[in-house]
Amino acid sequence: MASGEMALGTADTLSGVASAESGLVEQCRRGDAQAFARLVALHEGMVYNLAVRLLGDPEEARDLSQEVFLQVYRTLGRFEGRSSLKTWIYRIVVNHSHNRHRWWRRRRKDRALALEEMTPGDEARMSEAGAPQDGPHEQLERRERAARVQAALSTLSFEHKAILLLREVEELSCEEMAETLRLPVGTVKSRLARAREALRRTILAQGEAGVRP
Repeated sequence: MASGEMALGTADTLSGVASAESGLVEQCRRGDAQAFARLVALHEGMVYNLAVRLLGDPEEARDLSQEVFLQVYRTLGRFEGRSSLKTWIYRIVVNHSHNRHRWWRRRRKDRALALEEMTPGDEARMSEAGAPQDGPHEQLERRERAARVQAALSTLSFEHKAILLLREVEELSCEEMAETLRLPVGTVKSRLARAREALRRTILAQGEAGVRP
């Protein structure tokens, strides 16, 4: 297929997704309970997974997920469609998580995400590992590398942790992150670069200190 045809096919797919999304939002606005249930079903996994990675506590993440969808239900009428619905929901998750994170810090309840909450795919992306290997030695090395990354992530600021997770785990583009965080694209790129450098320095410092996860 020619590159022009591929681009046209991609554009048609995106247009179809946007149209379906717009139709679902409109049904929800009219009070269609089944439509809202479909909206929740489409996004609940994404909401919970991001929340648990940001908060590090499954129970808190479940509670926060309920808060997020309650806000979605209450404010869907104000959704203007300038960004995708997914990006708009990401923004709500990050904002709620940030508020809860600040509440924890004031009460000294900050905590790190348990390693088992990260999937093998998350570990590979965050540790820049290659394709999974079958050998037990490679699996152990990959697991240890992921543990070092997770230990380093837990020391970063919420802003740096959030932008790394949105990019490396959720795989949002810089433009989507700008929409989610309500920041200029240039600011997103510079913050992402600083977050990656902070993560790299922390991992190096752990290695030099002989820190084991």
